[in-house]
Amino acid sequence: MTADQSIAIIGAGVSGLTTGVSLLEAGLPVRLVAEEVPGATSLAAGAMWGPYLVEPWVRVREWSLASLRVFEALAEDPSTGVRMVSGIEAARSPVPAPDWSDLLPDFRSCAPEELPAGFASGHRFTVPLIDMPVYLQYLLDRFQQAGGVLQHGTIRTLDEIEGASAIVNCAGLRGGELAGDPGVRPIRGQHVVVENPGITEFFSEDTGLSSELLCIYPHGDTVVLGGTAIDGEGDLRDDPEAARAIVDRCAEIVPELAKAPVVAHLVGVRPTRSEVRVEEEHRDSGSRVFHNYGHGGTGVTLSWGCAAEITELVSTTQDR
Repeated sequence: MTADQSIAIIGAGVSGLTTGVSLLEAGLPVRLVAEEVPGATSLAAGAMWGPYLVEPWVRVREWSLASLRVFEALAEDPSTGVRMVSGIEAARSPVPAPDWSDLLPDFRSCAPEELPAGFASGHRFTVPLIDMPVYLQYLLDRFQQAGGVLQHGTIRTLDEIEGASAIVNCAGLRGGELAGDPGVRPIRGQHVVVENPGITEFFSEDTGLSSELLCIYPHGDTVVLGGTAIDGEGDLRDDPEAARAIVDRCAEIVPELAKAPVVAHLVGVRPTRSEVRVEEEHRDSGSRVFHNYGHGGTGVTLSWGCAAEITELVSTTQDR
């Protein structure tokens, strides 16, 4: 493979940037093509490690574990925006431990007195908490320092990509459009960022399939409050009513949040699919295309594991 036959990655969200870093550090030339750098949806993420509501579990488990190990290492450097944070996930009815509980050594059930009023069960554990603006800048810097090339532009079809030895589709919601895959749908998410009144631990509620979420993610001077999960909606405009409801839900857990000054409103669209798609597609044109999309709300959680698999696929097929 020569430098003028670089691998073209479409999309500069967390999946595209992480895949780019992985390929570059494996010794492969990469150019990343995107309209927004970094991608808006990744910037709007909370973001806490956790493989929620995503399939297929056998593969998700391995991708999640691989990412967990990378984030644990990154957390040793505060400049990455990654920290290991303890906290509680609780539910208003009894719920079993999630499938991924055995991946966390300190995972345990909460005693009743540890739970807020109105909650029937909960679990305490420590996971990576990622300050996305800081982390995405870290990934972008690492990508460029490794020799990656950025190209700003909108890709409407995969056939537009020329001079590439391979194409990696990390385009999120548009990944399905580019692949001719109608199975990708938007799930709108909204967060409110407020000044931190002194919170050091996360809190999240297991709300199942509800469109109204409750999560409190402290990032130093600020706290990200969530959220929403509106299936089928892709509007990126702020919803003031939803924002007020988010703050009210979170203030029921931490009353100080009710008066915390609002710093920002974040809106993104989770690219959701029945199963995450990480695979090579054999196209009639003969071009080599690799897909890495459909992560739903777990793009960060799966990012390093999926990137490693794409890197292995590309590396083992580059001499065909």
